[in-house]
Amino acid sequence: MAGFRSLARQVRDPLSDLALRRYSLRKCLERFAPYGHRATWDHLCSRAGFGPEDRSPDPARLVAALEELEEARAVWLAYEVAFAQRRRKEKHDGRRRPGSVDDWHRLTWGGFGVAWCDNPSVHPAEPMAEVLRRLIGALEREPGGSCPACTGTALVWKHDLAHEPSSGPVCSHCGIVVPRPVLTPAALAEARRARLLVTA
Repeated sequence: MAGFRSLARQVRDPLSDLALRRYSLRKCLERFAPYGHRATWDHLCSRAGFGPEDRSPDPARLVAALEELEEARAVWLAYEVAFAQRRRKEKHDGRRRPGSVDDWHRLTWGGFGVAWCDNPSVHPAEPMAEVLRRLIGALEREPGGSCPACTGTALVWKHDLAHEPSSGPVCSHCGIVVPRPVLTPAALAEARRARLLVTA
């Protein structure tokens, strides 16, 4: 099974068949898809300027989509290295019990669903790397009351999500499932109240 870098080389290869290059970009999302596979694909297509069903997109647009994905992946891999170093130090210092950020991180290891978007057509419009930087920054600060990706405050609690956790606060503006550790208890309670108002 080809790895991310091998697939990226195929996307860039001007001698490869265009269909293979597009397929290789889709396969990259099996290795790294911060919004989930379908939402990440929709995001990359809209940012690079080709349709999700376009079977023969401009090769330059494919490469532009790949470059955005690679930049976001570099941000996430750097975070995972720092996370692993922090956990090693904590264990060395005798703190073996993981915290709430660690529980969230366990569900997103490898970068799949880091900023899960349950609706594939609703996702942040900003560059993916910037969204991940904001998310990581929020994980490293005290909890707040807004979405770390877009600073929106309209959070609604949703059940039956297609990713773990199966329920949680979803940003009504950018569509991500906001990690619980970045929100205050008051913000979480407000999201639950908003769900009750929506379903009432």
